[in-house]
Amino acid sequence: MFRLPPDDREVLWLYLLTRAGLWVTAYCARWLFPAAPATREAGSVLAPFRQWDWYHYLHVARDGYFPDGAGPWLSHWDNREAFFPGFPLLLRAVHVVVPHWTAAGLLISFVAGGVAVVALARIARLHLPGADGGRRAVLFFLLSPCAIFLAAGYTEALFLALALPAWLAAQRRDWALAATLTALATAVRVSGLFLAAAIAVHFLLVARRHWRALPWLALPALPAALYSWYLHAHTGDWLAWKHAQERGWFRDFHAPWVAWSHTWAGAFGRTQTTGYAFMFQAELLALLAGLLLLALLLRRRRWSEATYIGLTLWALGTSYWFTSIPRATLLWWPLWITLAAWSLRRPRVKTVYLCLASPLSVIFALTFLTGRWAG
Repeated sequence: MFRLPPDDREVLWLYLLTRAGLWVTAYCARWLFPAAPATREAGSVLAPFRQWDWYHYLHVARDGYFPDGAGPWLSHWDNREAFFPGFPLLLRAVHVVVPHWTAAGLLISFVAGGVAVVALARIARLHLPGADGGRRAVLFFLLSPCAIFLAAGYTEALFLALALPAWLAAQRRDWALAATLTALATAVRVSGLFLAAAIAVHFLLVARRHWRALPWLALPALPAALYSWYLHAHTGDWLAWKHAQERGWFRDFHAPWVAWSHTWAGAFGRTQTTGYAFMFQAELLALLAGLLLLALLLRRRRWSEATYIGLTLWALGTSYWFTSIPRATLLWWPLWITLAAWSLRRPRVKTVYLCLASPLSVIFALTFLTGRWAG
């Protein structure tokens, strides 16, 4: 009978405890923050998880990318082609067994999140002595301000459930498995291409006698190429997914200092409502954290991980303004391992992190679950 090692069971127990805390928060949110004022009935138990990007995934899974001839040539188009097909395809498959769409999405994220935390702990144990390093990395990860996105029907948990085992496989020099898992991760998020680049750098650094495995490194580009081909067949545009991001989320290219200026104005220039201004402040803080992490990785000559973080920062930091960088921190596994290592050397770091991150986690969770970010 298959049994997980005690260290893995420990992080899964921590994962279940934090999931229970989020579900309690979601239950309370539907009573304390109803959609209609003075209502006497709370919304459905799953209603708090149906927010924002969830509807894009749902529409793709249920109706496809271009239902009834609709597409970007129509006004008020929802730009759903900006989202890669991996999660919607899996959502549609799970929906066959779980008829409720939201429940199906939550089930995917729940299972994927469990896989992700086990893989994160194992990666941490490669760098840190003892079992406590893995537990701490997972604790910091699960209590991060944006951890709510791991519980919702979003792509973060599924991406990590593929990307982190891929990184583990690369550390063990199982290049075929690493490339296959990275290809699947690329089908979920374009960030998989950044992971592919990091694994390629790692290959060049360590695989001096494994050149026959080199063709595997091209595999992660296949899902992106197939998706671009599919979109071109329907729209005539090879970069339709990128242009959809530009239309819907202002992800057209700008110099990093220009993007910083626009985001700073949104955060402190009194041009946005307080909700959006707070969002932009979080974007600036997350970018600074990413730059510090990148500098640390470069200083320690961890070139492959620095490649992943650097490409991510470049992609997110060159839009009209910064968007979704706090969410992207969930995908930065070197960040959680670095924090764990720091806390092992300086025990007060753990206390400081928990005191600062916990209230932010509650604020972000309530913001998401009530859909009132821009209130």
